[in-house]
Amino acid sequence: MQCYVQCYAQRFVLLSFFRIVVVAALLCARLHAIDINSLKPQGYVSDFAGVVDAESRAAIERYGTALQQATGAQISLVTIKSLDGEPLEDFSIDLFRHFGVGRKGTDNGVQLLLVTDEHRSRIEVGNGLEPVLPDGLDGQILLDMRPELKAGHYGQALLTAAERIGSTIAQAQGKQVNVPGPPLPSHPVDDSEHSSGFPWGLAIFIVFLVLSFIGRGRRGGGGGFWTGMLLGNLLGGGWGRGGGFGGSSDNNSSSGGFGGFGGGDAGGGGASSSW
Repeated sequence: MQCYVQCYAQRFVLLSFFRIVVVAALLCARLHAIDINSLKPQGYVSDFAGVVDAESRAAIERYGTALQQATGAQISLVTIKSLDGEPLEDFSIDLFRHFGVGRKGTDNGVQLLLVTDEHRSRIEVGNGLEPVLPDGLDGQILLDMRPELKAGHYGQALLTAAERIGSTIAQAQGKQVNVPGPPLPSHPVDDSEHSSGFPWGLAIFIVFLVLSFIGRGRRGGGGGFWTGMLLGNLLGGGWGRGGGFGGSSDNNSSSGGFGGFGGGDAGGGGASSSW
């Protein structure tokens, strides 16, 4: 009887310990799981892993803007360090729906996700673009990214993939995506940078004009007025720094840029890969 009680007590202790371990493991998994609701789009590129260089990011943003203007389609490129054990496909479609990539009703969005620490990738396609971007093509795009991803060139890999996805969508609509170049830097021009010494030729020409007007004034009496006008313009800076010649151009004209996604949905079409 005593042996039976001891065995029962040991069994009870072991079962209780096992339950505690299972509960603790589930709690740890929940604590480390990514909270999708805390992730907000940063643009056409959401670099949560911090691996995309500034030049590539700017180029992708310009391309994303041009693609949306030309075709109406939206593209979202996302990097994340780790999924902490969460299935790639489940996380990808949940993130797509959370961001709402594409326009509601037409569902013309595409998402490319890189999980950098786990070396996994996935393309998620909106319902409206599945005929244009079938699973086979999506898988080939991911395979073609492998060399650049293995080399750590994440920005260039994403840019190349974005251009291929975008050109495929544009060709299906019989359109072309015209991507604007980077804006020119605007800064005040220092006149000293462009001066190479005293302008002797201009000075001689001005003296000649002044003497000519003075001579005419002595003969005809009207030169004093014109001489004063000429000297006033010269001394007052009416000539030289653009006072009447040319104009200012605005190099910061905006083509719209990222204005947020439109509430699109996806049905699970796409492909997954690794590198």
